[in-house]
Amino acid sequence: MADPRVEKLASVLVDYSVAVQPGDKVLIRGGTVAEPLLQAVLVKVLRAGGYPLTLASVDGAQEIFFREASDEQLQYIQEPLKLIYETFDGLISIGSSTNTKALTNVPGEKTRLASQAQTGLFKTFLERAAAGELRWVGCLYPTNAYAQDAEMGLAEYEDFVYQACLPEFDDPISYWKEFSVWQQRIVDWLVGKETLHVEGPDVDLRMRIEGRTWENCDGKKNMPDGEIFTGPVEDSVEGHVRFSYPTVYYGRKLEGVRLEFEKGKVVRATAEKGEDFLLETLDTDEGARRVGEFAIGTNKGITRATGNTLFDEKINGSFHMAVGAGMPETGSQNQSSIHWDMVCDLSKGGRITVDGELFYENGEFVIDV
Repeated sequence: MADPRVEKLASVLVDYSVAVQPGDKVLIRGGTVAEPLLQAVLVKVLRAGGYPLTLASVDGAQEIFFREASDEQLQYIQEPLKLIYETFDGLISIGSSTNTKALTNVPGEKTRLASQAQTGLFKTFLERAAAGELRWVGCLYPTNAYAQDAEMGLAEYEDFVYQACLPEFDDPISYWKEFSVWQQRIVDWLVGKETLHVEGPDVDLRMRIEGRTWENCDGKKNMPDGEIFTGPVEDSVEGHVRFSYPTVYYGRKLEGVRLEFEKGKVVRATAEKGEDFLLETLDTDEGARRVGEFAIGTNKGITRATGNTLFDEKINGSFHMAVGAGMPETGSQNQSSIHWDMVCDLSKGGRITVDGELFYENGEFVIDV
């Protein structure tokens, strides 16, 4: 029997997140294991009057590519993909891995070459998205692999995923619209602020945010969503942070990552697990050692880490930082071929002050909004 939550999620993605309009060219992509959601999204796009292109990836294709590709093949960008990023109006991307560890043993040099080759494509994507020319959303279809990472059974993990995306099942779009209004009040309070200081267990970070815009993440780009973020002034981040939760990048799971910053740049990086890969990735390009994003998670339906960044970065009571590319809509000038989010818990003894005023404490906003 079909899961009614799949149909409901497809409606949110098409009608709310990307808001497909008649005539929109829309790319729908995901693995074949996500066929029920891919089909439901396809139906919704067609009924909205869009022109869909569905790209379903073969299971294991990414592993095969990195194992077999030459350096030249790793760096080659297909012309149709360039055309999609340059001209399409919408992008709906559905994560659906059946083996989240498939790239664990891929040499860092290979992933770095592939990342560097995609710099131009990534820049086009960010610029068109910031200009409102490309509306996009990333979501996840629950699989056994993700459930195993989360240390859950599949049925339990499905409940977790759909609860985070559809907190009000009967009318999830109205829920996200109301959530957006609440979160916008916090964003409005931050307008014109200049400095930010994060303190907590093994974190002490200062940064400047003057002239930067905060974004209200309300389900229009990620599903589930729930965060506010900005791009700190590039040379301003000072201090250190040890990230509470494991972080995953290109299929590599790292634990106990600790970064130290001087004048906005990572000057020391260590990890209890995966340190070599961390250092290799930070040397991808000049922008990889600078912070492109600082964000606060606000989704109260996500209370624990599951090893998936899409969910972990939204954990209520946490903040996350991304080394690498910043989002142009925030005013960030940092450019890189990487964007790597890492999450830190602030729910027990953490606090954020903005321009010297207490803004956030023990995982809750304390300002009057």
